[in-house]
Amino acid sequence: MTAESLARALKARRSGSCWMANCPAHDDSTPSLSISTGRDGHLLVHCHAGCRQTEVIAALRQQGLWSESEQTRRVITATYNYTDEAGSLLYQVVRYEPKDFKQRRPDGAGDWIWRKGERQVLYRLPDLLDAPIVFVVEGERDAETLRDQGFVATTNAGGADAPWLPAYTDTLQGREVILIPDNDDAGRKRAGRIARALRGKVARLVVLELEGVGIKDVTDWFRAGHSELELISLIDGAEVTS
Repeated sequence: MTAESLARALKARRSGSCWMANCPAHDDSTPSLSISTGRDGHLLVHCHAGCRQTEVIAALRQQGLWSESEQTRRVITATYNYTDEAGSLLYQVVRYEPKDFKQRRPDGAGDWIWRKGERQVLYRLPDLLDAPIVFVVEGERDAETLRDQGFVATTNAGGADAPWLPAYTDTLQGREVILIPDNDDAGRKRAGRIARALRGKVARLVVLELEGVGIKDVTDWFRAGHSELELISLIDGAEVTS
C-alpha cells in the first residue's frame, strides 16, 4: 500500500505534500488522518485527533486496506526533531508501527545517516532555556501531549533504558522539574535515576505518578478525561523531593 493508493481508497484530498482523509478509527466529520510518504519512502499515517496507530491500522484492516502481510511491515508514524539551542536540527527520532524507534541525522546532502546523533540533547531544547518549570516524561509523544496543554515538557531519546547524561542535568539546573514516570517498573526505575541526578541541582523536584485503570502515561491520563487544572492540583499537593 502506497500513500497515493491509500489516499485514493479513503477519498482523501491533497493538502500540500500529504493527503487528508477521514480517520477510519473514529467518527470523523473533519478529515484528521494525514497520509504521506517519508523521505525514505515509508508510508506515514497519523491521526491528528488522537487515535492510536494500532486503532487506525485495525480500522484499515476491517476495510480491506491493510493486509496481514502489511501489518508486519514497519510504517513511520511520527518524527521528532531534536535541535540545538538555536533550533538547528541535530537528529530525529523516528517512530514506527509496529512500535519501534530509530535515530537519524542529516548527512548535509539532503539525506539521512541512520545512526545516533553525535550530540545528545533534551527534546525541544530551545523551549527549555527560559522556562522556570519543566516537565520531564518518557517519550516524545508525552512531551507533545503536555505541550498541547500549555506546559513546557521534554524527554531524552532512547526510552526507559537510555542513560541520563550530565548535559541534561546542566540544562535543567535551577529550574522546577516535574518528573512524570510511565506507570511500569521500567518507567519508575528511570524516574529514580533521573531524580538522583537532579537532586540538589534543581530548584524543586516533584516526582508525580499518575494512577488509574489502563493509564500507562500522561497521554493516557489526559485521554481518560483529566484536565490541565487537575494536573496542576496534583502537583501542588505532591511531595517535594528536592
